[in-house]
Amino acid sequence: MTDTFSPPPAPFGDGQDAAMQPAIRILAQYIRDLSFENPRAPEALRGGAAAPQIDLGVELNAQGREGGVFEVELKLTAAARRDGEAVFQLELVYAGLFQIVGVEAEDLEQVLMIECPRYLFPFARRLISDLSAEGGFPPLMLEPMDFAAIYLARKAQAENVQVGNA
Repeated sequence: MTDTFSPPPAPFGDGQDAAMQPAIRILAQYIRDLSFENPRAPEALRGGAAAPQIDLGVELNAQGREGGVFEVELKLTAAARRDGEAVFQLELVYAGLFQIVGVEAEDLEQVLMIECPRYLFPFARRLISDLSAEGGFPPLMLEPMDFAAIYLARKAQAENVQVGNA
């Protein structure tokens, strides 16, 4: 799993943003990529079978766009297996375009990797629930995610890798 942050191509703000109150404006939300595989249908849909083991994955990516706009991607994967065989595989990359003002440059990464995914997550969660239900399974209801904890853990992991390679 990777978390990446790319600064915008042009400098952020024109100096007037510093006096503004911090604000996040969602310009657009969209599905960048969506995949649902149900390789063992209809056999996997029979009732009475044991509940599958589900492995979840989360990736966050952010990059700057022209005009102080940022694109943030939330990638969620779910792989369900029963008795060592795939039941279903789901992958969703849900993204948003955000305009962020009044945020200091040193705080921008945290806003992009914590606050923006918080806005995207409820919509991605609903899509995953609907998609798993349409695939013939009970709706997969993801628990709320602590993006601050994910960010801090990934940051610590990246620092440990850098120290280990030094």
